[in-house]
Amino acid sequence: MLDGLDPEQREVATALHGPVCVLAGAGTGKTRAITHRIAYGVRAGILQPNSVLAVTFTNRAAGEMRGRLRQLGATGVQARTFHSAALRQLQYFWPKAVGGSLPRLVERKVQLVAEAAAACRVRLDRNELRDVTGEIEWSKVTQTVPADYAAVAAKSGRDTPRDPAEISQLYAAYEDLKRDRSVIDFEDVLLLAVGILQDRHDIADQVRSQYQHFVVDEYQDVSPLQQRLLELWLGDRDNLCVVGDASQTIYSFTGATPDHLLNFRTRHPGATLVKLVRDYRSTPQVVHLANGLLSQAVGRAADHRLELVSQREPGTDPVYTEYADEPAEAEGAARRIRALIADGVPAGDIAILFRTNSQSEIYEQALADLGIPYLLRGAERFFERTEVREAGAALRGAARFGGNDTLLDDMVDLPSQVRAVLSTKGWTTKAPAGSGAVRDRWESLAALVRLAEDFAAARPDATLADLVAELDERAAAQHAPTVEGVTLASLHAAKGLEWDAVFLVGLAEGMMPITYAKTAEQVEEERRLLYVGVTRARVHLSLSWALSRSPGGRPSRRASRFLDGLRPGSGTAAGARAAGGPGGIERGTGRSGEPGEAGAPRERRRGGRSPARCRVCGRTLTDAGEMKLMRCEDCPSDMDEGLYERLLEWRSSQARRLGQPPFCVFTDKTLIAIAEAVPEDEGELARIPGVVVRKLRHFGADVLAICAGQELAEDDEAN
Repeated sequence: MLDGLDPEQREVATALHGPVCVLAGAGTGKTRAITHRIAYGVRAGILQPNSVLAVTFTNRAAGEMRGRLRQLGATGVQARTFHSAALRQLQYFWPKAVGGSLPRLVERKVQLVAEAAAACRVRLDRNELRDVTGEIEWSKVTQTVPADYAAVAAKSGRDTPRDPAEISQLYAAYEDLKRDRSVIDFEDVLLLAVGILQDRHDIADQVRSQYQHFVVDEYQDVSPLQQRLLELWLGDRDNLCVVGDASQTIYSFTGATPDHLLNFRTRHPGATLVKLVRDYRSTPQVVHLANGLLSQAVGRAADHRLELVSQREPGTDPVYTEYADEPAEAEGAARRIRALIADGVPAGDIAILFRTNSQSEIYEQALADLGIPYLLRGAERFFERTEVREAGAALRGAARFGGNDTLLDDMVDLPSQVRAVLSTKGWTTKAPAGSGAVRDRWESLAALVRLAEDFAAARPDATLADLVAELDERAAAQHAPTVEGVTLASLHAAKGLEWDAVFLVGLAEGMMPITYAKTAEQVEEERRLLYVGVTRARVHLSLSWALSRSPGGRPSRRASRFLDGLRPGSGTAAGARAAGGPGGIERGTGRSGEPGEAGAPRERRRGGRSPARCRVCGRTLTDAGEMKLMRCEDCPSDMDEGLYERLLEWRSSQARRLGQPPFCVFTDKTLIAIAEAVPEDEGELARIPGVVVRKLRHFGADVLAICAGQELAEDDEAN
């Protein structure tokens, strides 16, 4: 039973008495260690199979544990999630503790939250309902009652989706509804189990006589409510083995906390502590990068980081690629994946991991364009999302009947038309604060806006109907059934999985760490999220970012701060601790595409346009953004900064007056071009790309006055 275990795993397997804490790094064989521990105890006669309860957090992980235990001959051991174990006990003890049968379990609480909102006369759209539901779930797993919600949320630094007092009211109404209808929700299963075990000592004793040995996997993800249930299961005994890694705590927004893991030896001074650091999953190069990433971390979890030691043969160095824009990044990843598949790597052993699900569409399209099968994990395909389907229907209607729609009267170009239509579906120029369903919906609509901008840049004469046809074609191509393909997943959804080749994409500031990670604790959780992504790779690891969102955009982005001191040419990260372990990570690439493509321009076709030339260096311009500026993006600008600021202020006032996003007046690129050219008359102004006849008629006099240094009267600004 102990053959094949390394010394540390063997220590776990043979430590069968007293509290045991296993700190297990990524890829170190923790499941192997704890299943062999249980099986060894059973085979040695020390543990009775039906007296052992192993708990984890997902049905998949529990099923894997049960399968391994069966293979090791330890049948009869219970391996369950916290919720399934608690539900089973509730169903058994409810008649004795309360009487009658257990109330009906409501698996989806959104409808009840909607009814609670209606009772409180609070209007919530579908996405706000999901966010408020998430706050109620967080409150319950942190054992926060409705009256205390506002104070606890403030103390926890939560970015609440609605006014905290309003959420507290909705939470209370939701609980009243459940009570009136005699139903319970998922969190109630744990709360009721805790309540019965606390109040009925005879039932608690019966549970404790049944289960005498406990194993808890992924202990860093335990919530306060789950910890309380575990303590009640244990009673005054200490036959407990916990396994976790504080550096993989990435679900704190749901109430998970690594404090129980980090405080384990304080609560159990005599506990055996075993550290698993031999990494059997990843090559030395991948492990070295993972160690380096954590060496820069700060905070309590960082103080308990594990330095992994790869047990595999050396492989290839991680590849760092800086792209000009996001489409180039997606195309580059797809090309490299095609090359890996041609070299014999199965598509099912390749993954593209991103920070948010809204990033999936561009990678879905890039893979579909090359005929590479893929599957999306943990989220709907982009074109199957409700908000995307609704937006598509609205765009289709506008394309068909837009001539009679006053909303589009002043929208002279395709992107402006799309923004105007999507503004009726909740899209705004400014992203909503925080994370959650409202933010997810906004990100999906923003992805459609970006798609429209890129489509218009590639086809300047395209109409709204052309864009709708393009969307339909993309949706049809991506609905093709796939059996095995490249996995597309968010970093959160990738937890617990692994692939031969992993592409970590979108690693730019603002996305990694995400914009709404404001506090030091939130930023450190983002670092841990990237660490989880890195440690999913067995052999091939690619990390990439884009300097701008769309072709021709200002290259204002930079690579994630988490890569400082790790990627080629980034210097040394301030305050970084020395990273341990052998292996090289140094591999630089050109910013334009694949390794070896440094400086190679991307091919872009523009139908029906005669070439323009940069007014600074004379190079032919083919990029839409550069053509609007009439110069290369990186050629020096002679822009009048003061004029540009005055134009921005004027544009903002006009946008407010019209009730439209600012770029519906003029885009940033057009304002920059105006501030560089400083036109003196209508003829010069009209020659600037983006100043079409209608905009010249509506805004020309104001712009020329501002360029001449004149102050606009308030009446002029309002007209």
